[in-house]
Amino acid sequence: MEADSAAAYALQHTKVLYVPDRRIDTFGDTRFNFVLLSEPVDVSGHCRIRQGWVEASRPRILRPADLRGVEVDGFGTAAREFLEWMAAHGASMQTLMKYGFRFSRSEVQVEYLHENVKEVSERVVKDALHSGDPFRAVVLGVDDAWEVSLMCFMLEMIQQSHDINIFDFKRRGLI
Repeated sequence: MEADSAAAYALQHTKVLYVPDRRIDTFGDTRFNFVLLSEPVDVSGHCRIRQGWVEASRPRILRPADLRGVEVDGFGTAAREFLEWMAAHGASMQTLMKYGFRFSRSEVQVEYLHENVKEVSERVVKDALHSGDPFRAVVLGVDDAWEVSLMCFMLEMIQQSHDINIFDFKRRGLI
């Protein structure tokens, strides 16, 4: 029950502040450079910044239906539990589970600032706008469930990529 409430809380409070120009590639791998901002649970008026990359990959091999699912590399237990929770509670996750995405992430650089998260987020979004990086993302997340917030971002990108991916499948005669 506690994992359910933590996942629901992260889903409700995670916001993508800067959406990448690119979407998840239908037939390849897509790597997003993320900046995840959060306010530490025990201290208000401060901000934690996590930076790294997260990648969505297509399945490397086709697997039988009973062995399909989402794989994660570099993520902790909370992210894995979140995906299991979404599989059980999110109808839109059924397609994802059948397709068998693989998510991986890099080591994360963490910075702690004695500044308000709102002020930091405005500055980071402005920097992202001027970076010219079509794979840059800025996410406002939950500090103690930051990996879940990162997975929320990836699920949002999958949803935004869905129409393009379906078009690509139809164009190649795969559906």
